[in-house]
Amino acid sequence: MDKADFISRFGGVFEHSPFIAERAFDAGAVIEPLTASGVHAALVEKFRAASHDDRLGVLRAHPDLAGKLAIAGGLTEDSAKEQAGAGLDRLSPEEHARFTALNTAYTAKFGFPFIIAVKGLTKDDILAAFETRIDNSRETEFATACAQVEKIARLRLESLIPENS
Repeated sequence: MDKADFISRFGGVFEHSPFIAERAFDAGAVIEPLTASGVHAALVEKFRAASHDDRLGVLRAHPDLAGKLAIAGGLTEDSAKEQAGAGLDRLSPEEHARFTALNTAYTAKFGFPFIIAVKGLTKDDILAAFETRIDNSRETEFATACAQVEKIARLRLESLIPENS
């Protein structure tokens, strides 16, 4: 697979951050045959090696959960599927108001949106995590958000590449 094809296929695994895939490819970290675990390892290595500001940019590229982009239909296809799978597209007005208030408070405190790998979670699970994590320190929450981004990337890769291909 050439560089353009690799970036086209995997550049969105880390939300709106194709530089991760580009750096992994350029470093020769991508080994064929491609597997979800192999590509994930290569991408995560470059994500972790990125500067704090680059990683913060990746965090900030993520949409708010059940936020304005979701309502306006402006999410990436992956984000829309992930949020819908957790029921975030079917919130009551009260639930939506709670998510909006938490999104606003969280972003004001940490400078990036609340990020959680929603696959397998319910809206109640997500709200509980939101309410717990908002009390974290900035350093703890930055690390937690980065770990969640890596988990989201893994889940996305598993849908793109069968592990036994």
